[in-house]
Amino acid sequence: MSASRLFALTPGEPAGIGPDLCLLLAREAQPQALVAVASQQLLAERAAQLGLRIELCDVGPGRWPQTPAPAGSLYVWDTPLAAPVVAGQLDRRNADYVLQTLTRAGQGCIDGTFAGMITAPVHKGVINEAGIPFSGHTEFLAELTATEQVVMMLATRGLRVALVTTHLPLRDVADAITAERLARVSRILHANLVEKFGIAAPRILVCGLNPHAGEGGHLGREEIEVIEPTLARLRGEGLNLIGPLPADTLFTPKHLDHCDAVLAMYHDQGLPVLKYKGFGAAVNVTLGLPIIRTSVDHGTALDLAGSGRVDTGSLQVALETAYQMAAARR
Repeated sequence: MSASRLFALTPGEPAGIGPDLCLLLAREAQPQALVAVASQQLLAERAAQLGLRIELCDVGPGRWPQTPAPAGSLYVWDTPLAAPVVAGQLDRRNADYVLQTLTRAGQGCIDGTFAGMITAPVHKGVINEAGIPFSGHTEFLAELTATEQVVMMLATRGLRVALVTTHLPLRDVADAITAERLARVSRILHANLVEKFGIAAPRILVCGLNPHAGEGGHLGREEIEVIEPTLARLRGEGLNLIGPLPADTLFTPKHLDHCDAVLAMYHDQGLPVLKYKGFGAAVNVTLGLPIIRTSVDHGTALDLAGSGRVDTGSLQVALETAYQMAAARR
C-alpha cells in the first residue's frame, strides 16, 4: 500500500466521545489503513470502560502499516497525554495534547504521509481556558497550511451545502457578503468539487440573501447590487452557477435533483435543511485547504463519553467522504 492510502484520525477532546468513536469504529475492518493519532493509554482505558476488546497496534514514522487493520484492531500513533483523563470531565492540562494530535495529522497530510485526516470534535472552550487562542479546527488547519481562505461545507447523502459566511451574528451577514467574498468562495467551491470530488462540471445552486431573493429589490437590494453581478462575472469564467434563487423553494427536489452543491449565504439558511435531512449521518468538509479534512457534524457530548450510547454514523460518513475525495484526487 502506498502512503496515499494511509489516513489519520484524531479523536479530539479526550474527555468527550471522540475516543469512544475511534474504538467503536475499530470493531469493523476499514477499507483503508486508518491511524488514530492519540494516546494509547487513553484508548486502552476507554476500551476497558466500554467493555471493548480492541487490539491497539503501535505505529509511527518508519513503521507505518501497509494494509488496513483487521476487525477488532486499531492502529495508534501514540501521542502522550499531559494529565489523566476522566470521561466527561474537561481538563485544561490536556489542551496542548489535542493540538499536538491535530498538528501531527495535519503535518502528515502536508508531507504526504497521510492522504487525508478525519477529525472528531474538540472543545474550544477548554483550549482557550488553557491560555491557547483557538477558534476551531478550520482556522487551526488554515494557519498550519498557510491557507488564506477556507470554505465550510456540510454534506449528507444526496445534499452538499457550502456557506458564504459562517459564524456571524445575523445583523452582520449582509455587510459581509461582498462581491469579493462571494467570488472567492464560489471559485473555491467549484475548484474543490472538481479536484476533490471528481465532478467535471459542477452545477451549483446559489441562494439569495433576502426572502424571495429580494423580490426585484422590494425586499432588499443585495441580490441586484452584489449577488447577481458577481454570479454573471463568474459564469463568464466558466462556473455553472444558478441563481440567486429564493432559499425557501431552492431546497426542493425540483432543484436539488439536478445540482451538485448549494451555496447558502449564511449558516442558518442552509444548515437547518441539511441537518434535518441527515443529522447523525452528515460530514463537515473544509474546502480550500491543500489537504483533505473531513469531520463529524456533532460536538464532544461529554455526558455520553464512556457510556457506550454513541452513534458512529457521522464518523462513518466522514471516513467514507475522505476516502472518496482521496480517490478523486489521484
